[in-house]
This record gives sequence, C-alpha cells and structure tokens, in this order.
Amino acid sequence: MNQTEELIDYLYSLRDITFPEKITNQVKRCLLDYLGATFAGTKLIREKEEKFLKFNQNIENTITAIGLNQKTDIYTATLINGLSSHVAELDDGIRYGAIHPGSPIFSALLPLAEKEKVSGKEFITATVIAYEVAILISSSIQPSHYNKGFHPTATCGAIGAAVGIAILLGYNKKQLKDTFSAVAISASGSLKVIEDGAELKPFNAGRGALIGLISAITAGCSFSGPEDVLSGDTGFFAMMANEHQLHIPNENHDFFIEKIYVKPYAACRHAHPSIEAVLKIKTKADLNIEDIKAITIITYKGVIGKHDTKIISSIFSAKMSIPFGVAVALKEGKADINQFSELNINDNQIQSLINKINIIPDDELSSLVPHKRTAIVKIETNNNKSFSERVDFPKGEPENAMSDYEIKEKFRSLAKFAGKNDEICSEIIHNVWNLENNFNRLLQYLK
Repeated sequence: MNQTEELIDYLYSLRDITFPEKITNQVKRCLLDYLGATFAGTKLIREKEEKFLKFNQNIENTITAIGLNQKTDIYTATLINGLSSHVAELDDGIRYGAIHPGSPIFSALLPLAEKEKVSGKEFITATVIAYEVAILISSSIQPSHYNKGFHPTATCGAIGAAVGIAILLGYNKKQLKDTFSAVAISASGSLKVIEDGAELKPFNAGRGALIGLISAITAGCSFSGPEDVLSGDTGFFAMMANEHQLHIPNENHDFFIEKIYVKPYAACRHAHPSIEAVLKIKTKADLNIEDIKAITIITYKGVIGKHDTKIISSIFSAKMSIPFGVAVALKEGKADINQFSELNINDNQIQSLINKINIIPDDELSSLVPHKRTAIVKIETNNNKSFSERVDFPKGEPENAMSDYEIKEKFRSLAKFAGKNDEICSEIIHNVWNLENNFNRLLQYLK
C-alpha cells in the first residue's frame, strides 16, 4: 500500500473502537474549552460576524452559529465558528505539530452534527479521529512546514475537520480516502497573518473548517481523488515541507488528543512560558515594577521574527507579542482576556516595560523543541536585585495539566465574559460532561 492508503486504513480502523473513559473525558475537556473560547471570541468580533449573516437573509437558515442569536446556513456557521474560536487566542494546541486542532475541527463538526442529528457517541468518535489525523500529519512535516511560512491550524486543521466530517457521515473507506484527497489538495494558509497587527489569523481557522466541510461534501458526491495524494513531486508532502516523517501509530499507542495543551493566558502559546515565568517572579518577589531596570528572556529561536515584536498596533498584535504579554502580566498580575485591551496597549507603564525587554535566542533551548518550549526570564532592578525563573512546561501542557475543575472554571469565566449567566454555564457544563446522552440538549445552548 502507498502512504495515503496506509493512513486511511489506520483512520478507518478507529471507527469501531470503544474508547476508554480517559479518551472520552478528554474529548469533553476539549469541547468545553472550545466552547468557552468561542463564546468569548464571538463577543470580540460580533459586529463583523453579523455582517456575514446579512448575506444569507434569503437563505433557509437552520444551523447555529455559536454565540449568535440567529441561525444561518451550514457553510456560514462553520466559517463563523472558526473565526470566533481562534480570535481570543484561548483555543487548545499541541507542541508536536504546532497546531490548534480544536478550532477548525469543532467549528466544522458541530454544525454538521446539528444538521444530521448525530449521537454523542458518534460525535466523540469523529472528534478523536479528527484530532488524530490533524496532529499526526502536522507533526510529520514539522518544523519545515512552519518554517516555510504555513499556518498548520489552517492546513492540517482542515484535514482534521474533513476527516472528522467523513466519519460523522458514516463514509466508507473509499469515500474517506476521497475526502482526504480533496482536503489535502485544498489546504492552505499563511503565517503572514501574524504580522503588522493583521486580523486574519482567525480567518485561517474558519477557512480551514469550511474547506474541511466542502471537501467531505465533494467526496460524498463521488468525486474521486488520486491514488496517493501525499506522495510524489506534486503531493501534499512535497508541496508543504522540505522533509517529512509519517509514522502510522501501532495499536497500543496514546491518542494524540491526549497530548494537547489548554491555554490559561489569552496570548499565543509561544508567549506562555515567559508570561508564566514573570508571574512566578511577581508572586515570590517584593517587586515594584517602577524599579525594574531590565528584563531578559532567553528562549528558543522559533519565536524570533514572529513573536518578539515591541510594536503593538492592535489587540491582535498584542496577543502575538511576547514583550506585551510579559509587560501586561507584570503590571496586572495576570494575562486573561481582559488584559489584552486597547487601554493596556496605550498604557505608558506597560510600554515602558516593553522597551526594557530583550529576547535572546539560545541554541540549547532551541534543541529541546518540540519536547520543551522553554523560557528563562531574568529581571534586574535599579537597586541591584536580580530575579530569575525558568519554565519548561507552562500550565496546561500534559506535563502540567489543568484539572477538570480548572477547565470548567476557565469556561465559566469566558462564558460570563460573553454574557452567559451562572445557570446557562452550569447547564452547558453538565451537558458536555454527559455528552453521550445529552448531546442534542447541549446544541440548544450554543446560540
């Protein structure tokens, strides 16, 4: 068999597995985390998303766009969900693959699940397989894929969304392969979106979800793909990376969904080790930020040129900037969704701290990636005091996991930010935690 057939055989074999409780629980954690980030994201860009809905006023609108008060068509709902879920920079991710899988996957699966009235068990199975293929493919082409300027959430996230939909629709093996082929030749998305305060990074997630949906529908209409879309001079691997290593897992492996991280801070994950380090210093030290002379961050090379900017032109660029995340955490003692605001962008004290930050790439720390994304933060004061902290696994990584309680509290915080009351928050949490039996009831609370 060729590489594509081997992968499809593996994915198809997962359909009939009864997943252990730790896997179904992880799906619930990921889903609840996604919903919190998406509700909050909808509040942030509601006016822009409502403009999408105006294009569909004469269309039969039956599908929920999460967090909005009117329904729309399945394509618009999928796109809007992707925009909302990624804009707050609070969606899940994984070091291996440098991808945020939940955003495109759930954004595509939930509208289709509503349309097709699938069961909770079917949804869980589709989610596990979608995460599996998105992370497996993304991990196999890193770091080359990222270094070439691709946004893995858009490219490999689309693959996860498409495969998850194919599983949800009960496709046979050929239809699954054709779905994979359709999405593999369509997947795209550039990291140019993180520059200059651009607002298109969430569009990559939304478009990835939408391409996944369209690819699965196309395959279901009997459009056949090539024999091996992954291989050859014009195959996915050659187009997307300079080198790749695809290793199909064996029967006893840990599923990739077990390895994701959850974000406690509303910034790009590359900023989290540095943010957490300064929060630890602030907790331990009697530190007056007016006395800070210099802040040195020693970390891996991958952030240089992408996440070290001190020019903050918008909330979007603030979330991408390690210096801003560190400065706002030092001043306010946290880096939640409310800290990434226009008010703080224009704060003179925060800007002063940003100007004192020096980020130094380190060869040894770079060699640890992706097994560790380390930051060492050193703060020097005007009265010759020095403080230092090293963070290898920031909060939310599997090695430093958030508990179920912490996941639920993060959801409550974001849902309340979006205007949900305690009763609605509790209902959503209850229905997610009883997903097998309450899935259709959960969908009623997504508006």
